[in-house]
Amino acid sequence: MASRFETATLTGAVRFFLKAPGIIRQMRRAPGAHGVALRARVLRRTFLTLSAWEDRDALYRFARSEPHRSSSRAAAAHMRESVFTHWTVPAGELPIGWAEAERRLAEQKTGR
Repeated sequence: MASRFETATLTGAVRFFLKAPGIIRQMRRAPGAHGVALRARVLRRTFLTLSAWEDRDALYRFARSEPHRSSSRAAAAHMRESVFTHWTVPAGELPIGWAEAERRLAEQKTGR
């Protein structure tokens, strides 16, 4: 899974950035998580995540758990745009690179 978040303001970006380490720690400990990475472009107000999960159920369980659930709801007020994309790959093809994640996010945004 890859995601791209763009905040509406620099203040929103700083808030997102300050919450990120706790959420990343939570993701790394979540059942079914195989890996996670964050690319933070704070001054551009843009954040990318790349994560690998056992299955979508594991991802959705994580998304509904605290503190992610409360943090994502609070962050929504500061978001300009959010894009998500999911795909399946064999475990032997992990880790996925940022170029592939960004390509898939761009396709998702344009609807290709």
